[in-house]
Amino acid sequence: MLCAISGEAPQAPVVSTKTGLVYEKRLIEAYLSENGTEPSTNESLTTEDLIDVKGAKTVRPRPPTLTSIPSLLGVFQEEWDALALETHTLKQNLAQTRQELSTALYQHDAAVRVIARLTRERDEAREALSKISVGRRAAAENGDAMQVDNAGLPDAVIARVEATQERLSKTRRKRPVPDDWATSEDVSLLQPRGDPDVVYAKPSSLSLDQSGDLALIGGAEGNAGIYSISKQTILTSLKGGSAITDGVWAGSRAIISTSAGKVKVFSDGQESTSFDVHAGKATALALHPSGDLLASAGVDKSYVVYDLLTNTTVTQIFSDSGLTTLQFHPDGHLLAAGGMDGQIKIFDVKSGSLAATFQCSGPLQALRFSENGTWLASVAAGSSSVSIWDLRKSAEIKVLATRGRIDCLDWDYTGQFLLTGGPEGLTVQQYSKASKEWSEPMLNAVFASAVAWGPAARTVVAVDDAGAVKVLLTA
Repeated sequence: MLCAISGEAPQAPVVSTKTGLVYEKRLIEAYLSENGTEPSTNESLTTEDLIDVKGAKTVRPRPPTLTSIPSLLGVFQEEWDALALETHTLKQNLAQTRQELSTALYQHDAAVRVIARLTRERDEAREALSKISVGRRAAAENGDAMQVDNAGLPDAVIARVEATQERLSKTRRKRPVPDDWATSEDVSLLQPRGDPDVVYAKPSSLSLDQSGDLALIGGAEGNAGIYSISKQTILTSLKGGSAITDGVWAGSRAIISTSAGKVKVFSDGQESTSFDVHAGKATALALHPSGDLLASAGVDKSYVVYDLLTNTTVTQIFSDSGLTTLQFHPDGHLLAAGGMDGQIKIFDVKSGSLAATFQCSGPLQALRFSENGTWLASVAAGSSSVSIWDLRKSAEIKVLATRGRIDCLDWDYTGQFLLTGGPEGLTVQQYSKASKEWSEPMLNAVFASAVAWGPAARTVVAVDDAGAVKVLLTA
């Protein structure tokens, strides 16, 4: 069925009642509006004479366009033009992306340079600050005065130091080894007790109280706690505010130092006193044998002495290097401090003057006086050996080599057992007065970042970087 006018299949077919011919509705209506007659017979015809034909909608076939070479070339040309346009757009986008990347890299490089400059200025400011000898009390009294001379202890405190020295030095040489003290055979049998308890991540310090049951453990995340060895649990948590660098016991009081330079004293789990003297990180603590004087070391090249009876700062003594560790002599008249410059600095406690120096291979990691009063053990950072110094000869008399890096050490009460700890494990070095020889009665693979002797040297307490508390007992 084709339209009588166009000869194509109509989309809307209508039929004439006069001739019976089929037309496309829009075409015949346009023709009638102009002529008013039927196209084939020229008879009069109106739209009322047209009848719509109902049927399925006719789908026009697509006209054949690719039946000749010119049509194919036309299609190929259109495809080529589209491809060329798309390639041009991609190149524009690539150039824009490269420009944006170049700008981002330039900004990153500028940011890195600014960060490097700020870091350098910060380090220079810290270095300049560490060279300023400032005491808080002196600054308050002298206004703008910045340089403060090192001052010794007050007379009343000196009297207490001298009384302690006289009392302890008289009995030190004649003091016998307690009957229940561990022997070399006992020490060789030390083994870990059960599974370790995990307390604080990355613990930085360990200190046992006089009973040997309570361990003061400080963590790098600003938390410290009092751990009961017998109950295997944390009894009290202490808030340091910043990373804990060291901890000691003063009787029943727990004392910690922090990376913010503060020294905090806790009684019954509550903070009772806080000192903020160091200009920078406070690195170590040491308790005087009298039990009522405390010293702290700092990266500001000074150590500070506090009176725990009056909760006041007694003096601040400056040196020529940042200090990493310190300990009082067993008689209390000397203070040994380890420097970042690799020197062990021996100070006279009463006057604050420098009495002697010993040169080590690097920044000091740990210091411990022997209870015999004449020997000092030291470890440099990253070292696998312990140096033994004789205070009478002012010389290194022995180097004790171990099987790995040493991070901590502790001397027992009798001065015959020297405990060391590190990532390779624990070792105990023993000195025999009878043979005047050193031996190694114990070697254990227990990793330790801090160690301490327990009662009668029959117990060793250690903590590792994972925060696990390990207790070694004799069999």
